[in-house]
Amino acid sequence: MNLELLPAITGPADLKRLPIDRLPDLASEMRHAICEQIKRSGGHFAPNLGVVELTIALHYVFDFGHDRLLFDVGHQCYPHKLLTGRYPMLERLRQRDGMAGFPDPRESEYDLFAVGHAGTAVSTAVGMARGDLLAGESFAPEANPDGRRVVALVGDASIVNGVAMEGLNNAGTLNRQLLVVLNDNGMSIAKPQGAVAAYFDRIRVNPTYRRAKRAAKDVVSNLPGGSIIGEMYHRLGEIAKDAIAEDAWFEKFGLLTVGPVDGHDLPTLVDMLLEVKDVDRPMVLHVHTVKGKGFEYSEGDATTFHAPKPFTVDGCRVELAPGGRSFTAAFADALVDVMNRDEKIVSCTAAMPDGTGLAKVMPKFPDRTWDTGICESHAMDMMAGLAKTGWKPFFAVYSTFVQRAFDQVFQEVALQGLPVRLCLDRAGLVGGDGAVHHGFCDVSILRVFPKATLMAAMDEPSLRAALEFMRHYEEGMSVVRYPRDTVSEAFTTSGCPPFELGRSRPLITHETPDVAILAYGTMVIEASQAIEQLNGEYKVELHDARFARPVDVDLLRRLTERGIPIITVEDHGLEGGFGSCVIDACHEQGLDTRLVTRMGIPCRWIGQGSRAGQLEDAGLDATSIARTVRAVLDADPETPVVTRVPQDCERPKTPVR
Repeated sequence: MNLELLPAITGPADLKRLPIDRLPDLASEMRHAICEQIKRSGGHFAPNLGVVELTIALHYVFDFGHDRLLFDVGHQCYPHKLLTGRYPMLERLRQRDGMAGFPDPRESEYDLFAVGHAGTAVSTAVGMARGDLLAGESFAPEANPDGRRVVALVGDASIVNGVAMEGLNNAGTLNRQLLVVLNDNGMSIAKPQGAVAAYFDRIRVNPTYRRAKRAAKDVVSNLPGGSIIGEMYHRLGEIAKDAIAEDAWFEKFGLLTVGPVDGHDLPTLVDMLLEVKDVDRPMVLHVHTVKGKGFEYSEGDATTFHAPKPFTVDGCRVELAPGGRSFTAAFADALVDVMNRDEKIVSCTAAMPDGTGLAKVMPKFPDRTWDTGICESHAMDMMAGLAKTGWKPFFAVYSTFVQRAFDQVFQEVALQGLPVRLCLDRAGLVGGDGAVHHGFCDVSILRVFPKATLMAAMDEPSLRAALEFMRHYEEGMSVVRYPRDTVSEAFTTSGCPPFELGRSRPLITHETPDVAILAYGTMVIEASQAIEQLNGEYKVELHDARFARPVDVDLLRRLTERGIPIITVEDHGLEGGFGSCVIDACHEQGLDTRLVTRMGIPCRWIGQGSRAGQLEDAGLDATSIARTVRAVLDADPETPVVTRVPQDCERPKTPVR
């Protein structure tokens, strides 16, 4: 396709100069550009294709250089970025110094929050609405018609998140304009779960929905900006019942609701938004879209094409770029194995059956596996309830999402001494998703709980061994972390011994080592490559630490009492991570902490890019580890080795518009 309109869009002002009959042409060009780029780089595909027209209409009607636009999750922001001057950045999507896959205020003033977690948009929108109201800058039809309007774009799967519910409950108390655009595509990453999802399904198949689509334009054209809900029902009568009252669920929160309307009909969307933007009460515009719209393969399989790897189209076939065996696939097979052998094991995920591998588990154990939807806090408490009744629950969740259930880990799991098992996918640096998804603090936040056992897997055999250990561990919570990466076969030929509580696994040993590396999880592989780079320059021991809590105190004692320097390496934040656990254990045992040098993710935000590039940026690649070995062993023997101190702990601040 020859792109005529999109390259000329340097900002929303250029968009507004287009006649409305050219907007569908722009939508086609945007879809083509997104599709061609994701074929090459991978990225969030179906979510962005589904909101092209909706995003165009929002920018066509509102002025988000002045008004506020808040995204929920943010993985549907590519069209927004194309319309706000970032088309030239698209060719480096999700790469270092390129376009981030999520909103990022450091990229543009049009991105208000760096956001990658669900459920937050309504609450942040309410906060900005209140802030503008206090500053005298909020829109009011008569008193301040040039004031700021606030819009939150939320998906139907995100709207049922607990935080979103709290936000809706508070939004209804606002005495000013606030528009929540509900992007209802009937999909999360997987099929949305729960009673509210079923409610939306009923709306779409109800004849009222078809009548509402026809009536919605007439309804909103009669909405006076200052009218209250009661007056609207009185004035609009039966028509309002078709277009408004069928969404009475939102009205329980005090939010007037219009829709659902067709999210791909640009003229109607523009007309609708032109009318509702002046309503000076909080309201919901329910928009029905098709996830993956415009690409037949993603329309037919939105789950596979939610965030695919690079792919090619060959006739009637789509071929995803090949890759090695992932930790996610290894976990799925390992969980199937232990569930086959132990009928007391149950498992769940929070809206990530594909991302965590449970999509393979669920068909085999439909009565013992659940997808709770985007509600990690509920899932954690549900697992606690199952543990309390004698089952063995395994909760598969991204590391970056487990922090959303910290209070439940504290109150309902750890405080009760319940053996809930947490399987943390995407631990450490995650590649293209960038800072919003890095799993860099799970050890820090979970190590504080009594009886919690924290482990990391270095390869597939060790992941299987960890799950087997967790199956039998009943003293409290147990955790295993593993990255978004392919599994290594570097140490698979020698067999994998079982996990023993607080015991590491020696991999490379010497009678009189110069230095010992204690690597946590897949940092074992980087450390082994570093030892190869040293090429016999030093005698370097390598241990798979396995446990961050409890650490292998016997190994630490044997090493420190002989004066052997220790280097800890982890794909986790330095503060409170595995290395800190080692320092604390040495201190408690009266061992020389000056012998310990820590390597981990520094206290600064690491942007999107390849995982290998991020490891290099963090100083955790093989070359950096080899360099640290040399620095430790070449240090002046009269000078104590200094533990590596994290730098640049402050994120650059973005001024509020």
